[in-house]
Amino acid sequence: MNEGLFDTIVVSSDIERRRQLSDILIRQGGDPICVSSVRECQDALAHRQVRLVFCDEHVADGTYKDLLAAYRLSDRKPRLVVTSQVADWELFKEAMRSGAFDVIAAPCRPTDVEWMLIQAQREERLAASRMAQSAPAHELARAASL
Repeated sequence: MNEGLFDTIVVSSDIERRRQLSDILIRQGGDPICVSSVRECQDALAHRQVRLVFCDEHVADGTYKDLLAAYRLSDRKPRLVVTSQVADWELFKEAMRSGAFDVIAAPCRPTDVEWMLIQAQREERLAASRMAQSAPAHELARAASL
């Protein structure tokens, strides 16, 4: 599972939840960054190429929606998984409309986290494949010669 695993951020004001999710990600071969607020997450995103963020529905200085709103102003748009103790259908619909990647119940189960990692990696490969297919022939030839 850890082949090609990319950086992740865990955003939670709950230290136990951060530790639990971080432990799962480490067992999957990751090296997660753990923060407790939207602001800290934004700072981390400014310094590292992160493609997947696990964020509690509510954190110290806002909500997952605040982070999604900040993505709109940035060229870096990692996938955001909302974690919530009340991971019900209404939250799922609201989160997806807001631009989240998915919603999982907290405390997070290792299988749910692994599935998020697999899905995010799959989407990365599909996006790269689409981009390669749409590139002009001269760009592909140039890239192949490098």
